[in-house]
Amino acid sequence: MKSSKSSFTFKSFQDLKALLENKPFSFPERRHADLIDHEEEQRPELEEELYKKAMEGVRPISRDKYVERIFQMELPESSRDKEDAEILEKLADLVKYGRGFNVADTPEYIEGTSYDVHPSVARRLHRGDYSIQAFVDLHGLLVEDAKEVFEKFLKWAVTTGKTGVLIIHGRGLSSPFEPVLKRKVVEWLTRGSWRKWVAAYSSARICDGGAGATYVLLRPHPVSKRMKRRRAAAGKS
Repeated sequence: MKSSKSSFTFKSFQDLKALLENKPFSFPERRHADLIDHEEEQRPELEEELYKKAMEGVRPISRDKYVERIFQMELPESSRDKEDAEILEKLADLVKYGRGFNVADTPEYIEGTSYDVHPSVARRLHRGDYSIQAFVDLHGLLVEDAKEVFEKFLKWAVTTGKTGVLIIHGRGLSSPFEPVLKRKVVEWLTRGSWRKWVAAYSSARICDGGAGATYVLLRPHPVSKRMKRRRAAAGKS
C-alpha cells in the first residue's frame, strides 16, 4: 500500500517558491464589529455609563445623620533640621566656652580616695562641691624640679589650713607613651608622705584645666596609726 504524501511536502526551496508564487498567502481581515467593540471600550462615555449603572440606587447620607469634622494641621519644623541645629549649637558652646564637655567621661579622667573616705567624695570634688583655695602650676617643669615645687606647695597648704587645692601638670600629650608629670603627681599624692594628708583627688573641670589639672582635697589632720586602730576597734564593737 502506497502512503499518501501531503501536498505541503517539498523537496526543495524551489518548490516552496513556486507554491508561494502560485498561491499567495493572505491574512484574515479583522471583522468590523471587533473594531467597533474595541473603540467602544476606549470611549470615556462608556466608562461614565458603567459608573452610573454601578451607582444606581445609592443615595447620599442626610447632613443631620453625620458629624462634620474640620481638621487643621500645622506642619512642624523638620525634626532633622532641629536636631542638626541643636548639635551645631552644642558644638559652638564646646569650642568657645567648653560647655557640654565632661572630663569624667574621657579616658584621661583620674580620681581616688584615701583611708576611710567614701568614693563619692572624689566625684563631688570633680563637680566643684568643695572650694579650691590655692593652686600651683607645674606644667613644663622637669620631674625633679616639679617634685620640689610640689613639696613646698603642699607643705605651705597644710600649714596654712588649706583644704582644697589645684595642681596644674598638663595633659602630657607630647609624651610618647603616657603623661609623665601627671602620673608622678598621682604617685606623690598616694605613695609618699603626703598620702596621710590627702583625702581625695580628681581631674579638674574644664574651666580649671580639665584633664591637665588635678583637684586635691586635704585633711585638717593627717591620718595616724592611732586613728586607724580607733576606727578598727569601733567597727568591731
